[in-house]
Amino acid sequence: VQLQASGGGLVRTGGSLRLSCAASGRTFSGYATGWFRQAPGKEREFLATITWSGGSTYYADSAKGRFTISRDKAKNTVYLQMNILKPEDTAVYYCAAGPFGVVAADMDYWGKGTLVTVSS
Repeated sequence: VQLQASGGGLVRTGGSLRLSCAASGRTFSGYATGWFRQAPGKEREFLATITWSGGSTYYADSAKGRFTISRDKAKNTVYLQMNILKPEDTAVYYCAAGPFGVVAADMDYWGKGTLVTVSS
């Protein structure tokens, strides 16, 4: 599975962005998909994950209430809608496919990240 994250950019505090994670090579079939982020000098942080069926999701506390993960099976794409963005959300955002969980080391496939910068 090759994953491509996109949709990052520069946004002001309080703004919104929608990140996309598109799979190629093979589908996401059977894999959960998670979003993680890594800020400079910090460890990679789990944000949200969604099962292959889309029936279950799980969020980190930092993402609850502001971020929404969703899946479009027809487009083989997973999204992360991010609202009310804050400067501390500035990071490189990654999507990954693997088991339904929160541990980055457990994920099987990773996409290249997309940079999100939130200006104050």
